[in-house]
Amino acid sequence: MLRTRFRRLAAGAAVAVVGLGALTACGSGGDDEAASGPAKLRFLSLAWQKESLQVNKDLVAKWNAEHPDIQVEYVQGDWNSVHDQLLTSFEGGDAPDIVHYEASSIGEFSKQGYLADLSDLVSDDLKGQIDKGIWDTVTVDGKVTGVPFLLESQVVIANKKLLDAAGVAVPPADGGWTWDEFQSNAQKLTKPGQYGAAWALKSPTNRVLNLALNYDGKFFYGDGGRTEVKVGDAEKEIPKRIHDMLYTAKSASPEALGMSGADTLPGFFGGKYAMLPGSVSLRQQMVEQAPAGFEWVTLPPIKGLSTKQAANPQTLSISEDSKHKKQAAQFLEYFLNPTNMAALAKGDWLVPTGKQANEQLVKLTEGKQGWDVAADSAADLTVAPFQQADGYPEWKTKYATPALQQYFANKITLDQLGTQLVDGGKQVLR
Repeated sequence: MLRTRFRRLAAGAAVAVVGLGALTACGSGGDDEAASGPAKLRFLSLAWQKESLQVNKDLVAKWNAEHPDIQVEYVQGDWNSVHDQLLTSFEGGDAPDIVHYEASSIGEFSKQGYLADLSDLVSDDLKGQIDKGIWDTVTVDGKVTGVPFLLESQVVIANKKLLDAAGVAVPPADGGWTWDEFQSNAQKLTKPGQYGAAWALKSPTNRVLNLALNYDGKFFYGDGGRTEVKVGDAEKEIPKRIHDMLYTAKSASPEALGMSGADTLPGFFGGKYAMLPGSVSLRQQMVEQAPAGFEWVTLPPIKGLSTKQAANPQTLSISEDSKHKKQAAQFLEYFLNPTNMAALAKGDWLVPTGKQANEQLVKLTEGKQGWDVAADSAADLTVAPFQQADGYPEWKTKYATPALQQYFANKITLDQLGTQLVDGGKQVLR
């Protein structure tokens, strides 16, 4: 999924980088015909947190014990280096049989024919567990080249004592505030030395385009030909509301603009910010780092015309060159059954894509630590136009991020922001 910066950096420090030799030792071949002896599969996993690592390894060990004819070797990967390593191994014809990655990154490999079409390999039961909008994120040119299994949504983490003191009621897990209500409550929570919210916008592009779906803001438009960027009223809605909180209502902290989500935690724990709009995975830092006695709650996604957000799930794919695609698919069915998917999501503080896994996770955790909100937030996650636009990474880096940073720093107007985004699209989109 679009992993937040602090999680990627943590991943880089927390796990060993898998060497090219480990990836290229698969001996992948051409078809599904079994060789003598058990079928041997290599599974490249990007799990990195302690609990997630243990769940992944335990599931592989249990599978191997129960399936002597299909043996899976666990290979540890790293989020920071996996793209280049996979590209090298795919081009060399020696890729892992099973690849863990994310929807926004497998499209390139799908278009180059490196990933198998899973349409006929995945059971109807597994297909039915996951909503079509999520499957759309892994569908390229009509081919399903990954099984989406973990999601990351945008929610709001709040200081419960500050909410109570201001008379702001916590909304139910299945019914969050509208944007108007969120902004109004942020105003109520603002007083000398305390801001109602802190928007961590060091890397603002994905956040803005993600939330823009609340108002049907697409940014990217195309009819099968050239894609172009358009910035109309729908696209302007989220940037304008955040800007208004910063400079009109002054209910959001300007100093948080250059921060990542984790950077805001000291101020949040110290009572400087009452609410943190951010990733659902931020709950992990609450559990691990919050001072004794600190009360926090997870608030549902904010609602515009809808609570739609962009889904960029973590995925499991099968290499097109794998000798054992059917056996690999059998392993995926086991690895991602509802009970196992729930355990994988819990270990990574993310949301499972499967409906039954979601139900089991809420039951397992009793909905505590925001798991009820996290599970419910998956309902409106869907594919966004920017995720399927060729040239998006370059547009994001060269044009969108600098322009949004200028706008949120109050250095350019909303119309100037729109002009820069459109002009940037003309330079890089195809």
